[in-house]
Amino acid sequence: MTTRRNFIKMAGLTSAAVMANPADTFSNPIKEEKIKLQTQNKWLDGSRLVVSVSMQFEAGGQPQNAESPFPQNMQKGYNDFPAETWYQYGYKEGIPRMLDNWDKHGIKVTSHMVGSAVLQNPQLAKEIVQRGHEAAAHGMNWSSQYAMPYDEEKKFIKAGVDAIKSVTGFTAVGYNANWLRRGENTLKILQELGFTYHIDDLSRDEPFIIQVNKKDFTVVPYTIRCNDIVLIEGKNFSSDQFFNQVKAEFDQLYAESEFKRRQLSISFHDRIGGTPQMVKMTSDLLEYIKKHNGVTFKRKDEIAKMALEDKTSIRE
Repeated sequence: MTTRRNFIKMAGLTSAAVMANPADTFSNPIKEEKIKLQTQNKWLDGSRLVVSVSMQFEAGGQPQNAESPFPQNMQKGYNDFPAETWYQYGYKEGIPRMLDNWDKHGIKVTSHMVGSAVLQNPQLAKEIVQRGHEAAAHGMNWSSQYAMPYDEEKKFIKAGVDAIKSVTGFTAVGYNANWLRRGENTLKILQELGFTYHIDDLSRDEPFIIQVNKKDFTVVPYTIRCNDIVLIEGKNFSSDQFFNQVKAEFDQLYAESEFKRRQLSISFHDRIGGTPQMVKMTSDLLEYIKKHNGVTFKRKDEIAKMALEDKTSIRE
């Protein structure tokens, strides 16, 4: 199969070969490069395709009268009590149900935790880590950090990390800004605070390495195509529609993974992905994915580490 990436590399090699020796245009160097390209499609651990699952832990950290399925028509000065219960569902029912589902399928996920949500529900945050999942930072609250001055943003990020550490004992090395909207200083701050990756990027279907403060830093791409808050709440998808969308994404990426490194990202939010219908749909989806050879499920810190250690990782 000829892919665009292979075509570009092969075209460059062919041109060089023609200039050097027209008679040997399609000789051994080209074949050797094709073999080299085929070895670069595999992940460092030999996986064909890696599935990255996110479980957002946000409920309890939301601002007063935060957006919800209810009409945004509350008069000022009043509390939206029904909306509060919608968020409460996330930590009372949603995350516990999802945790049982991950155990059922033997997979580990990354939980992006809002610091104030962790402090409100410490036992649940601790349980997530004790059950083998990654605790990643998601800010101290739902503030728009992109508008913060440097020092304020650094304190904001560190406060979230400290909350996670104090409750779970886990040191977060991955970051997700509110609605992915980081600021001009965010990556520099993350590098200074000891993070190894961030996910606020939609530009690829595989991790890649960038330079931040003249050091390697990993981007583990996120998704809005396979994201329950975008599809279920934003577009009013049914659980069946969500299943079919993610399945189609997986099928295409799995086909591509024969020739290049691929990552499937799926994102769930505590009060949405943890509903009975969504967990049942997710269970069926995981069963389908697990039937395919070479597919592995990894936490995002594992993906970032593997990308940093892989000399064939894309660098930008």
